[in-house]
Amino acid sequence: MCLILHVSHRSIMVIGKRIADVGYKLFSGSMMLLTVYGGYLCVLRAKRYMDRQNQLQLEAQNQSTESDAIKD
Repeated sequence: MCLILHVSHRSIMVIGKRIADVGYKLFSGSMMLLTVYGGYLCVLRAKRYMDRQNQLQLEAQNQSTESDAIKD
C-alpha cells in the first residue's frame, strides 16, 4: 500500500515565504547587533583617544611647570 502525500503548490509557497521571513529577520537582527557593537567600539575608541589627549596635555603642563621652576 502506497501513501501519497498531496502537497499543494500554495502550501509550498506559504512555507517558502515563512522560511524567507525567518531568514530576513535573522539577517536583520544580526545586522542590528553588529551596528550596535560597532557603535560601542567606536565610543570606546573615542573615549581612549580623549583620555590620552588629556593625559598628554597634563604631562605637557607638568613639564612646562618643572622647566619654569628650574629656571627660577
